[in-house]
Amino acid sequence: MQTSYLNAGNLRLKTFIFLTILFFSVHTGNKAFAQKDNNVSPRQVRSMDADWLFHLGDADGAEDPKYKDKDWRLLNVPHDWSIEGEVSRDNPTGRGGGFFPAGIGWYRKYFSLPKDIQGKKVFIAFDGVMANSEVWINGHLLGKRPNGYVSFSYELTNYLNYGKKDNVIAVKADNSVQPASRWYTGAGIYRHVNLVIKDPVHIPQWGIYISTPEVSARKATVKFQTEVLNSSASDADLKVITTILDDEGNAVGSTEKEQAVKAGGKAEVIAMVNIDQPDRWDVNNPVLYTAKTKVYNGDKLVDEVSDAFGIREFHFDAASGFWLNGKNLKIKGVALHADGGALGAAVPLTTWRLRFETLKKLGVNAVRTAHNPFAPEFYDLCDEMGFLVMDETFDTWRAAKNHAEKGYNLYFNDWWEADTRDVVLRDRNHPSIFIYSVGNEIRDNLNNEQGFSTYKKMQDLVHETAPGSLVTMALFRPNSSGVYQNGFADMMDIVGQNYREKELVQAHLDKPTRKVLGTENGHTREAWLILRDNPFMSGQFLWTGIDYLGEANWPAISHHFGLLDRLGNETTLAYQRQSWWSEKPFVHLVRYAYNAGNGPLVSNWSPADEDTYDVAEVEIYANTREVEIFLNGISKGVYAVPEDAAPVKAKFTFEPGIIKVVGRNDGEDAAEHEMQTAGEPAKIKLTASSSDLTDKFDDVVYVTAEIVDENGVTCPNSDQMLGFSVTGPGVIAAVDNADRETHVPFYEKQRRVLDGRCVAIVKANAASGQIELSVKADGLQEEKIKLNITE
Repeated sequence: MQTSYLNAGNLRLKTFIFLTILFFSVHTGNKAFAQKDNNVSPRQVRSMDADWLFHLGDADGAEDPKYKDKDWRLLNVPHDWSIEGEVSRDNPTGRGGGFFPAGIGWYRKYFSLPKDIQGKKVFIAFDGVMANSEVWINGHLLGKRPNGYVSFSYELTNYLNYGKKDNVIAVKADNSVQPASRWYTGAGIYRHVNLVIKDPVHIPQWGIYISTPEVSARKATVKFQTEVLNSSASDADLKVITTILDDEGNAVGSTEKEQAVKAGGKAEVIAMVNIDQPDRWDVNNPVLYTAKTKVYNGDKLVDEVSDAFGIREFHFDAASGFWLNGKNLKIKGVALHADGGALGAAVPLTTWRLRFETLKKLGVNAVRTAHNPFAPEFYDLCDEMGFLVMDETFDTWRAAKNHAEKGYNLYFNDWWEADTRDVVLRDRNHPSIFIYSVGNEIRDNLNNEQGFSTYKKMQDLVHETAPGSLVTMALFRPNSSGVYQNGFADMMDIVGQNYREKELVQAHLDKPTRKVLGTENGHTREAWLILRDNPFMSGQFLWTGIDYLGEANWPAISHHFGLLDRLGNETTLAYQRQSWWSEKPFVHLVRYAYNAGNGPLVSNWSPADEDTYDVAEVEIYANTREVEIFLNGISKGVYAVPEDAAPVKAKFTFEPGIIKVVGRNDGEDAAEHEMQTAGEPAKIKLTASSSDLTDKFDDVVYVTAEIVDENGVTCPNSDQMLGFSVTGPGVIAAVDNADRETHVPFYEKQRRVLDGRCVAIVKANAASGQIELSVKADGLQEEKIKLNITE
């Protein structure tokens, strides 16, 4: 879609009119920019997500404010242009990038500022730009940032126009140097952007560190370390007041400190607050407090910041593993990549919420950001939903990895320090984050001075930036690299290792003072038993929690060892994991797809060829003491569930109809699972993840379309082609069926079902109204579903 220069001009005019009204409202009673303390913050944060002009490809001179962009496309960010492209075996991203396109993308945005903003400090904050970004304001280069996962900001103050004259932000995002990653990264301004306006005396970005050095059920001590900058020409006598609010908004503690700061200087203000009988954050009680910090210069309120935080205490014990708030807890984690499947790298928060709800049901209590920091709101959601987080910085140091030879290794020497510091500064107040990892399967030599020094410098930097934090890295083949023998592992706060679980056990047995954690692990029963049966094993992170784009061999475009597929649906691995990790009674039956125990395990009772499928070989995943199988009401036997976490296995003559398995504890039914043989396809069944949505970027609805028989049973062997369309103020953002070998672009509105189903992801594009999604298939009646847009 192209936009005209007239449309871009109208956009600039509308922006100017809005800001002019805002300017005059200040002088007629509206306090949007008032400096007095009237419960309105003097700090202004404005979303800059809307109305960017985009050009795919290089555009020489596009940083010039006078550049002619009349043919550029008008869009909003977050935006991932790579996912909009077509996959090709010839694309330079290769297997790592899922064969999606790479290149250069340019973004330009016009905005105006009222004159009374003059004298304030104005910043542009990017949550992430992929990759090798360069940013200009009014033709002035603000800086470059190679790492596409790191959040950053630039000050605009000295280069801005005020009043009627436009300002132009230009951003170049260049991921043309490939192969740069072992997985799909996306391309462009794929996270949120904000304009931040502050008084010259202010708290800098990420300038408050909140820690809880003492926590018990009776009392908690909350420590605030607040940095204040005085970029004015006058000395300042400051008062810093922090008020703590509980999750219902009640004030439960406060502190007030005075601090003199010279002109052009800065200071750190340290304060402690005691909270009686704190409500402690943990994975089953993710309660959050809010710290509201106000800075006064004399009697004038000059800055205000709100930070969510949690009160919790955790530690690792060499003999007994991980402890959270005085309770021994096994870390049951999954490693995740940052893409949202068909939505690419620009992932709405709804996508993560739906995925997290399913992972929580399976018993997952922790995630690892593999192998880079995620968007800020991802950690907010982990705080809210009760997931522990291993926050990881880098997949490579100096040495390259296969299929990513032109990745971060090209920039590590120059950027590791700034990137590490910014990651920790941004994320350090999240109660969900319990450990930082500074490397994944690093190929650098860890048996020499440089290897030791590199790790130690990064660990020291994390400790300095977030005092009290713990640091690890995901060791790669440690016995081969010698890190258990040469002292390297003993520098680490926690020894983390990928796979080879027996080696990690032995590393602890050889030196029982080592605290150990599986940073990446397979789905095998042997790996689970090592965690279950060894108290000193703190936890594991499965590879992987969710299927992701990239790291796949053509014709596949996505990886496939997830508990969930690209759409967030459980795989058979999920059912087995739920039987091991869930604290609720659980039972689930799967069968081998073909005779004689051949083929993949599937979760249906509808063989692809009933005429030749005569012997059903099944596995039952259960955490009850025994299970009983019923086929069409006839018992096929009662089986004890093995103590070694092995599945119950059974074999009997197949009959179409209803298969049911009941799990029992001490003779009492505790859980059951039932499946029915599907008949002929009869209709389309539509199910929405929600009946309501807003027009915000982070809100989407997943509508699942299933081919079902006359009884509503899903037909898993159907391959019907479905056509999707919408009416009303909404769009179909993507269509997907989780097929790893699909090469149909996700924006296409037609797709075949896989295992009987397909999903359309719907977004709103207006503040109110109703969206109607229609789904058609040859030979079946068209079905429709309505979604309401709420303000």
